[in-house]
Amino acid sequence: MQESLEVRIGTRLRRRRQTLAVAESCTGGLLAHRLTNVPGSSDYFLGGVVAYSNAAKRSLLGVEAGLLEREGAVSEAVAREMASGVRRLFGADLGVGITGIAGPAGGTPEKPVGLVYIALAAEGQVRCERHIWPYDRLGNKEASAQRALEMLEEYLES
Repeated sequence: MQESLEVRIGTRLRRRRQTLAVAESCTGGLLAHRLTNVPGSSDYFLGGVVAYSNAAKRSLLGVEAGLLEREGAVSEAVAREMASGVRRLFGADLGVGITGIAGPAGGTPEKPVGLVYIALAAEGQVRCERHIWPYDRLGNKEASAQRALEMLEEYLES
């Protein structure tokens, strides 16, 4: 039987002696849930923040109010700040930030339902991806958490 993505990530984090923290908005803690389903994940997973409101993004993660006003909460710039902010907050080697519109409401022509930004912050670098998922609310959340895990594995393999 093949190991789960979460187990493989944990194995690589342990091997590299690295730690991880996550900042989630539209996924509502699903990424942290999946990571902590692995026994012994406390070896490398330091914690997570569900920063659903702009106020939480500002106060907990240090996202600038001006950035939120200019770009909106669902933007590449905010995802990057969330990833960097949670990394700083927990003193982690790696930080993940996810922000998006899970649906079914809340979309606009410029920012449709299913639009999600996923950022991964490491020492000296932040990588971000933009996705537009075609699913319902739960499907969009699951796709976002899945892709965040895949991004982590890709980073840890490089």
